[in-house]
Formats: sequence, structure tokens, C-alpha cells
Amino acid sequence: MSDLFQPGQFDDGAAGPRYLQLHRRIAEAIASGRLQPGDSLPPEREMAAMTGLSRVTIRKGIEALVGSGQLIQRRGSGTIVAPRVERLEQALSLLTSFTEDMARRGRQIDSRWLARGLHSPSPEEVMALGLATGDRVARLERVRVSDGVPLAVEMASLPATILPDPESVQTSLYALLESRGQRPLRAVQRISAANLGRRDADLLGVAPGVAGLRIERVAYLASGAVVEFTRSLYRGDAYDFAVELKMHPDSDRAERTSR
Repeated sequence: MSDLFQPGQFDDGAAGPRYLQLHRRIAEAIASGRLQPGDSLPPEREMAAMTGLSRVTIRKGIEALVGSGQLIQRRGSGTIVAPRVERLEQALSLLTSFTEDMARRGRQIDSRWLARGLHSPSPEEVMALGLATGDRVARLERVRVSDGVPLAVEMASLPATILPDPESVQTSLYALLESRGQRPLRAVQRISAANLGRRDADLLGVAPGVAGLRIERVAYLASGAVVEFTRSLYRGDAYDFAVELKMHPDSDRAERTSR
């Protein structure tokens, strides 16, 4: 590893600022496998002595790699190379649960429960679920884990009339709803970019501020009644969402008519 930080390697003015040169060298070492997941980088003071760069420059280069999720800084453990996470592709055209999606891939599934219980609904839950004054809401908050890797922080809210016993949910919410004839048949899902705050980043094992995906889902029964309002934060380094697009029928007709 010492050859990464030899003095005189960061003097090429045409290669950009020195902190960026350091950032690039470490990123390339991670990509090529010279630095493996779990490898520790020298302390900031040692790195400055090895490279001849200032500690401010070292810190700036390292912070950029922490921000991109390639390095992790832990108190007492220093700076280490982040574990590799297999990217998963999920189709947006299918209404499936996290448990079903992971099981279909042959992956081991686990949930780390943060909270389960009945509550007075928030204004957001009242609007999303169409609740009336005095109604109660079941909340399920957990970290969704696949093959030992935390992938998402999820909070599902359901009318208490649908789920009066939130403690009964063990693994799959949708499996439980299906057994009661209450499984949703369609949903509206919104996806937006987000930077993870400290709490969610700690739960997902990444650095605060890294990119994530915020997903809100409102799911409906066949009757049109809302059954579920779920807000999830997914790791940005672990998920790709894919959707199949087809030409609109009107566009196809217009194209044929113009021929």
C-alpha cells in the first residue's frame, strides 16, 4: 500500500488539485483490487508524512471518497475500504414485497425491527391513507437486510382496521395481508434522490451524506381503498430500478398514418 502514497506522485499540475489526485489514486486502487474491502488506510498524520501533502489536502481527498461511499470512517477504527455491495435491479412494473423480491433471487432475508405498534396518525398518514378523526394507524419500521447487508430503512403505515395487530408481522407484510384477503393489487410509487442523514446512514452502514433513493408507495385493494403507505430509504450503491417503456398507441398510429 505504501507505493500509493510515495512523495513526488502528486506534483503534476495538469492532473488537477492535489486532493483530487489523491482521491483518484485511492479510487483506482479500490477499483483494481489493490485495496480490498476492510483494508485500513494509514492515519491522516502518517499519510501526510508519506506523501508530502498537507493534512488539509489529505482530509479533503479522503472526505470525497467517504462521501461517495468508497471509504468508511469509524471512530476507533480509522478509515477503511467499504465492503462491496452487489447492485440489484428491481423492475418497477411489478408490485412485489422486499421479501418476495429477495427470495426470487435466492438471497437470505432478515429484518431488524426498530418499532411495531399502533399510534395516532400523523397528518401525512391521514392524507395518504384517507383516515378519519379518531382512527388509529399501525406502523412498522425496520431495516431490510439481504445476505447480511442492510439495504433499506422502511416504515410502513396501515389503517388499524387492516392491521390491528402489528406485532403479528414477522417477515413479509404482504404474505400476512394475503392470508387475510387484504393484499394490495396496485400501487403508485414515487422515487426521488436523497442524501442519507446520520441516523439512516448508521442503520445502513454507510457514511452520512451519501446518495440514497427515497421511495414512497401508496398501495390499494381491489375495492380502491388504500391499504398501505410506505416510505423507504434505499442505499444508492445497491439498487437500480428498471422499467420497460413502450411507444404510446397514439404515436404508433400517427407513424403508420404518415407513411
